Amino acid sequence: MSSPTDHPRCRQRGVSLLELILFIVIVGAGVAGVLGVWRVTAQGSADPLIQKQALAIAEAYLEEALAMPFTYCDPDDVHAATAESDGAVNPADTTRCATTLEVIGAEGEIRGSGTVPYDNVNDYASLAAGVPASIDGTAIGGLGAYQVSVAVVAQALSNGTDTVAAAASHRVTVTVTGPGNTTVTLDGYRTRYAPNVLP
Repeated sequence: MSSPTDHPRCRQRGVSLLELILFIVIVGAGVAGVLGVWRVTAQGSADPLIQKQALAIAEAYLEEALAMPFTYCDPDDVHAATAESDGAVNPADTTRCATTLEVIGAEGEIRGSGTVPYDNVNDYASLAAGVPASIDGTAIGGLGAYQVSVAVVAQALSNGTDTVAAAASHRVTVTVTGPGNTTVTLDGYRTRYAPNVLP
């Protein structure tokens, strides 16, 4: 009987050291690639949450501002519902403001005040940039890393044939900044119609 070493054509079974090392290198490179993709995905997974939170804050402030009245007179004025222009104050003429014209900026109102809250879209131009707060002025817990600012400017609108004058159209811009240099900016337009809008 002959042994396996007697026949030169007989092959041994198993893996050589070179094949084993090559296998480890290839599998290691594949695992390193997969782990690299996983790391990038894990790092970026928080970004959508921050972006969504900033967007939710901006939407809430924009909706709040655009829901406010847009009148010629301050809504506390006795002629606010009947005034038809932003002409000079005239207590005897119900088509004009009796005491206070509405201008961009608050006329003594404070957002969140229980006695003199914001009562017109123009008032939001006076809102100081700061941490998000509910409409009653209470800071919202967990949002300390975000900052909100609101701008209100008179801006005419035109579609090429029809135009709304700047005095009857305001652009409201809400900007929210958050962690990781996240910035969300939303714009909305509020127009005066009918000719006044009181709640």
